[in-house]
Amino acid sequence: MRPCATPKYPGDGYFTALDVTTRTSCKTGRRVMLTHYRCARARGETRTCNETVLRFRCSEKRTRIPTQINARVTCRRGSHKIVFGYQQNT
Repeated sequence: MRPCATPKYPGDGYFTALDVTTRTSCKTGRRVMLTHYRCARARGETRTCNETVLRFRCSEKRTRIPTQINARVTCRRGSHKIVFGYQQNT
């Protein structure tokens, strides 16, 4: 895994990290992050995205306190893997 720069978080919060496998570009990682964000937001402020995102299957682990959500998302497609984190204020 190698680190990449994160895009600006579109909502109230921020992306904390982005790592991709060597065969996956940082550009693809950023596109998956933003598409996953839009998918989750379409379901409501505190919902997750349970769909395939740009042909990647993503799973999300969250911790939550009353004012924020901290999450780590792992997206896979074959040998390609993208891992990112975000903090969202509620």
